[in-house]
This record gives sequence, C-alpha cells and structure tokens, in this order.
Amino acid sequence: MSDVRSRLEAVFTLNSGSIGGEWVPSESGRTAEVRNPATGEVIATTPMMTAADVDRAVDVAQEAFLEWRKTSAKERSVLLRRWRDLLEEHVETLARILTLEQGKPLQEARNETLQSVAYIEFFAEECRRLYGETIPANTRDRRLLVQREPLGVVGVISPWNFPSAMIGRKAGAALAAGCTVVAKPAAETPLSALALAILAEEAGIPAGVFNVVTGSGGELGAAFTANPLVRKISFTGSTAVGKRLARESADTLKHLSLELGGSAPFIVFDDADIERAVAGVLASKFRNAGQTCVATNRIFVQRGVADEFARRFAEEVGRLRVGAGIEDGTQIGPLINEGAANQVSGMIERAREQGAEIVVGGDARAGAFVQPTVVLGVSDDMDLVNHEIFGPVAPISIFDTEEEVIARANSTVYGLSAYFYTNDYRRIVRVGEALEFGMVGVNESLTTTEVAPFGGVKDSGYGREGSHFGLEEYTQIKYLCIGGL
Repeated sequence: MSDVRSRLEAVFTLNSGSIGGEWVPSESGRTAEVRNPATGEVIATTPMMTAADVDRAVDVAQEAFLEWRKTSAKERSVLLRRWRDLLEEHVETLARILTLEQGKPLQEARNETLQSVAYIEFFAEECRRLYGETIPANTRDRRLLVQREPLGVVGVISPWNFPSAMIGRKAGAALAAGCTVVAKPAAETPLSALALAILAEEAGIPAGVFNVVTGSGGELGAAFTANPLVRKISFTGSTAVGKRLARESADTLKHLSLELGGSAPFIVFDDADIERAVAGVLASKFRNAGQTCVATNRIFVQRGVADEFARRFAEEVGRLRVGAGIEDGTQIGPLINEGAANQVSGMIERAREQGAEIVVGGDARAGAFVQPTVVLGVSDDMDLVNHEIFGPVAPISIFDTEEEVIARANSTVYGLSAYFYTNDYRRIVRVGEALEFGMVGVNESLTTTEVAPFGGVKDSGYGREGSHFGLEEYTQIKYLCIGGL
C-alpha cells in the first residue's frame, strides 16, 4: 500500500481540519459525527470549527496569497497538474470515501472523482491563457493596458451532493487564477474535501494556498462574510442560504458566485425520439437519487406521445436497483439522511392526496432510502411541482401547444437548467431562446462539462463556474495608463 493511499484511508480517523499545511482540531474542542447514509453508521468524526478557526485560516491564506499571486501561470499549471494526476491515480480510494459519506453508487462516485480530475486539468491548462488587452491609445504618448489579477482569498462553500466535484470546480479555478482558498465542505460530507487537501499537500501546493475548515455552515459562513480579507465567496446550496450570504457580504462588497436551487423542466414534443427522451430523463432525474440541482423536476409530455412515453419510462424506472452505494449493481443509493427521505416521501403522499396517480414506487421505505417513483396526473398547482424535489420522484404532466409548455416551464422562480427533446430544427431555436434558464439541453440531459459555463438566472443565482468564464470569476480587471512616452 502506497504512503499516499494510506494517508487517504486514514481520513476516517483524522478528526482534523487543514490550515496552513497543519492538521489541526477546532479551538472549541467540539466534534461532529459523519454517518454513512445507507446504514446510519458513524464512519468518522470531524472538528466543529468556529469563527476563530476561520479567521486563522483566512490569515494564513492571505499570507500565502502574497507569494502565490507572484507565481507564473506555468508554475501554477505544473502544480495543478500534479494535483490532478494524484486524483486520477487514487480514483478508487477517493470514490470509496465519497460513497461511504454521501451514499451514491460507487460508479457515480468514480465518475464524480473523474469530474474533479477534469476540472483541475482544464484550469491547469486554461490559466496559461488568462489574457489581458492592449487598447489603442487616445494620444501618441500613452499606452493603455488591461490585465487580469487574482482577487485574493476565496471562501469556498461546497454542498453535500457533489463533495468532490464542487471542490475541484471552485478551488481549481481559484488556484489557477492566483487566489488562495479556504474551503468549507458540507457537514454531512467533509471527508472528500479533506482527502483533496491531502493530495494538494502531496502535489507540492504550498502551505496555506488550499485550506479546509469543517463545521456548521451557518457559523462558518457568517465568519466568511464578516472577514474583510475574504474577497470572494463561491457557494453552491439553497437559494435561502445564498440570499443570506449576499446580504451579509454587502458590507465588505465581496465578489460572489451563487449556484442555488433549481426546478428543471424536461419537455418531450410529439416529434421527439421517444427512446432517446426516455434515456435522457432517466439520466437527468435519477442520477445521485435525484439529489442534483440540475435534476429534472417537472416532466412535460405533448399529448400525442404521452401514453407511449409514460409506459416506456415507467418500465425503465421499475427496473432500477436500489441499495447501498458500496454494493455492486446499485443504481439508486440512499438520500443524504433519513430527514431528507421523510421530506420526499411526504411529497409523494401529498401528491396522492391531491389526486395524482403513483404508477411506480411510492411504497413504504426503510431508513434514508426512497423508491424511484413515477407520478401521473400531475397539475401545476400541486406541491410536488412547486418545490425542488431533491429525490427520485418523477412527476409527469401533459401539454398541447408549444406556447403553453414554454409558459408553464418558465413559471418558476428558478432558472438553472432546462431540457427539451424535438427533431424540428426550427423549434430548437424558438424554444431554446424562449426558456428562461441559464443552461438548456436540446436532445441531451447531461450537459455539465468543464469546458462550458455552469450557472443560472433568477433565484438560481448568478456567476458562472467551469470554462474560461469560470476562471475569470476569480479575477479583477486592472487598467494601466502609461503616459509621458
């Protein structure tokens, strides 16, 4: 067993955060339990760090920033590539850690780890192309230059549904731009972030450049917003918390990237390839047991193909295998905890009471597991379609016209992701432009990639992650006017 692998596997007994290259407990001495959602078993404890711990980490990150910002793009690229290589080398160990703390099937955990690899690799390459501009001068004796500079210390607050990929997407971009990071993973899933910190250290990324603090989101988030040395916060999570962070960041005018809630419509037109549409909604709805912000939340099917689509979709959903993520063949793992499962089960029961038909699933569950469920006869006034489900429940409703379904799809405060299936090239343009969402998949439901911008509009937040746009989010523009020439 390699020394690196041994260090990664010891993350279950580490009980420390990472600040300035040191593994430290909380100054409070308090700890929190990390549980396997599939069994409820305690698999680790982590420090309940405090605002004082955050301030210490920010001070360390600020000191490291003064040197890190001076490194060349090539130097940062080389170190990020080493970090990326270590992630790829230890995919199996990282995936197992992720599955045990988050619950998703092991293959999905492998895929997520490889997403982190892809993000860090992309930003390692893209930081060498973070260009400025030369502006034609307004007088002969001047030169006008524009360059991009790193913002400074970045507070990264990542969610429990993708505890590895969101760190890779946020911290990879921040470090590539020349910023330093203090990361606060979700309390439910801190181990993947700590494992990434171990690999960053092994890669030679300097002490203080990438730090991890663990604990309560409310307390540590408030410490981020209050500290003037934190120049940016990148947050993925609920709309309510995102709005609070925005309000609390106003006094120090922090830069913010907010990737918040979603209510993705999935539209199937009469002329769609039904087989492809069924496969698309299966992937979008049931990945990570429906616990993704871009998961299909509302399925709209045009009347002419509604019966065929519902029949074929229900057959496929009925075949999905539910079980612990660590077991071979599992396709649907548990939800993050029993409370989340209770909430989703309550949505199913309210839909039944409101007149909807449960055609697959919806039966009694055990622990944090919820059966994949298909609901027919859904109307727009039902609770099920007016809230983000965040579970393996697929509500289907029927529409007649293009104009009708566009209006219904847009009738939400959210605007993150939308999907539609059609073989009419004219409709692709019309509907694609009419949908009020930051990302639209056309005959495709898995749209996320490191090379394209990820983000939403309306109450789904602002800012973009991934792609060169995501890298630029961690920079500010400086204009140099050189006179007297």
